[in-house]
Amino acid sequence: MDIETRKQNGILTIEFNRPDKKNSITAAMYRMMADAIQDGEEDRAVRVLLFCGKPEIFTAGNDLEDFMNMKSDVADRPVAQFIRNLSLAAKPVIAAVSGMAIGIGVTMLLHCDQVYAARGARFSMPFAKLGLCPEFASSLLLPQIVGYQRAAELLFFGEPFTAEQAFDMGLVNKVLPAAELMSYADGRAAGLAALPPASLRVTKQLLKARHLDAVTEQIALENRHFSAMLREPAAKEAFAAFYEHRKPDYSKIFD
Repeated sequence: MDIETRKQNGILTIEFNRPDKKNSITAAMYRMMADAIQDGEEDRAVRVLLFCGKPEIFTAGNDLEDFMNMKSDVADRPVAQFIRNLSLAAKPVIAAVSGMAIGIGVTMLLHCDQVYAARGARFSMPFAKLGLCPEFASSLLLPQIVGYQRAAELLFFGEPFTAEQAFDMGLVNKVLPAAELMSYADGRAAGLAALPPASLRVTKQLLKARHLDAVTEQIALENRHFSAMLREPAAKEAFAAFYEHRKPDYSKIFD
């Protein structure tokens, strides 16, 4: 399975398992993750959700061929249901990131409650490079976490940044040796699983209450822009360049 799930000691682990494709995410994988989150929310034995990938990579983001073959607007795609379930999850969500996290691989972290990263992990949000805009409230949440100027730099340039930089910006809670990442993340998840579930649920609800409506509105706004930009010349040039293994040429695109 491209997404593996397991339940143990109150922890639901959701793991990217498509290493031959750098854990790039298809519509089917988004459906599996959305369903897994819903199952974890409904299962009283589950206290914590934990996302992880392989030691060499968390996720390279969307599978571009699969993504571009879908004709519906972003709001109607399985990725939207995945983010909706993730952002509204009442139970604590932890992410353990190693290798590379690109695009949606970073966006989803903004909706998690704790993020731990391995040394050597690298992150990037290359939406503008692809002729697109931020997605799923990242234009709202990223500035809240890292500050406006840093968020603008990360989203404008789409350049990779390290786990240590992510920690300094407040995006990551702790950076660990790669060999220790999963044991540490599992330990933190176990610590949360041992606490009273109502206490965690209400605490999370209070932490997110002030921004809940704003996140929902920003997701809808970004989805409209993102869906429109997918059909524009800049995005078409970006994806053509990707498939042709060349740099995109935006010199004749003026809007």
